[in-house]
Amino acid sequence: MIMPTALDYCRMADVLADDEVEDRLPAGWSTDGDEITRAFEFDDYMKGVNFAQVAGEIAEAQYHHPEIRIRYEEVEVRLTSHEAGGITEKDIEMAEILNAETD
Repeated sequence: MIMPTALDYCRMADVLADDEVEDRLPAGWSTDGDEITRAFEFDDYMKGVNFAQVAGEIAEAQYHHPEIRIRYEEVEVRLTSHEAGGITEKDIEMAEILNAETD
């Protein structure tokens, strides 16, 4: 029996309907086209850099890689499932995980 890889799981994800995305969007996140996005605010630059590193490590473990922009006192994260062509359950889950990192 051949086991699916992480990439196979990414390809199997279904794009969520717009109303489903809005209903399930975690606190602080918004939609921007086929992405969900949030700007996390920090007291200083290095706290943001540290968060971006943690987010990168989580993304690697989830095999789901967001766009991350580091600014002074702010880190913007954008999530979409390119393979599926839009926002999937995987994006919502990743947003929830990132929110938990800042609680």
